[in-house]
Amino acid sequence: MEETTFAMLKPDCVQRGIIGEVISRFEKKGLRISAMKLVEVSEETAAEHYKEHVGKPFYESLLSYISSGPVVTMALTGDSAVDVVRKLVGKTDPKVADPGTIRGDYAMDVSRNIVHASDSPESAIRELGIFFQEEDFVDYRRVEEEWIYS
Repeated sequence: MEETTFAMLKPDCVQRGIIGEVISRFEKKGLRISAMKLVEVSEETAAEHYKEHVGKPFYESLLSYISSGPVVTMALTGDSAVDVVRKLVGKTDPKVADPGTIRGDYAMDVSRNIVHASDSPESAIRELGIFFQEEDFVDYRRVEEEWIYS
């Protein structure tokens, strides 16, 4: 079933100059980018995005980090996009993320783990709504989709 999920390339990804490599992994898998922005996340937006972590020991440092530099926000569309993106991204802690995943290949520390990905369809809807307006989305088909999906 086709769905759209949210992904954010975090400040460490942008600062390390590996945006293209990470986006390439999503595209090579067969996902469509249906919206994308380079933005600076305000503390208010960061607080809204990470509200489920309020009260946790890492909450304040998470807000500070995510608003420390530009990020790339994306809407990725494809069959089972939430699960597919989560598998591509890998476990939250890069030290235990499998080689071949984005975090397993590019990150060393849980507080600098390259990318955020929605963990459920409900989270995807909420997070997409924080960073995108309806007019930001583009509906199109990639020409090779007939070779990706049966």
